Amino acid sequence: NSFVKNTIATKRNEAGTPRRSYWTVRREVAETEADAQVDVNAAPADLLVVNPNKRTRMGNEVGYRVVPGGATAASVLDDDDYPQRRASYCKKQVRVTPYSKAEKWAPGLYADQSTGDDGLAAWSERDRGIRNEDIVLWYTVGIHHIPYQDDFPVMPTVSGGFELRPANFFERNPLLTTRPPGLDQPPLVNCSCTGDSR
Repeated sequence: NSFVKNTIATKRNEAGTPRRSYWTVRREVAETEADAQVDVNAAPADLLVVNPNKRTRMGNEVGYRVVPGGATAASVLDDDDYPQRRASYCKKQVRVTPYSKAEKWAPGLYADQSTGDDGLAAWSERDRGIRNEDIVLWYTVGIHHIPYQDDFPVMPTVSGGFELRPANFFERNPLLTTRPPGLDQPPLVNCSCTGDSR
């Protein structure tokens, strides 16, 4: 698989057209781990994991979109601050590494005792190749909790996460072949909608 970042770029039209600008998609296939570190709050981007060896009939690579949702805050602590060294992976929400059986947990083997040299951020600094390799996409969800009086004594729920959505995964929209509701169920016989059993 490979990691692709599609960013939106503004282009200027030539003189003599009613539109002065338009936007287009700039496709970047990450070659190394450094290319695949993403701050999802920065610029609009479509993040994809694709299989360049499998294509649809139209020639598109089969894959999945990574869709951020909810809490996407990156750490704002200084790099030399102890909690930041221990959780150094929090500086970027998305990182992609080649698969390694030894790399299981983003903060390293012992998160509460980490010195920052054995986790995801340190692994990513190796800048290994990831194009068309077995890769792992690491997605970090986080919030910056600014306390309000409504949060005491119990803080309301804050949600976060991401979705994986098919991207050029199917030859065509699978909804086009679904049957309308009700065609698969037999008709209801002797059914009373009011609850009256007469």
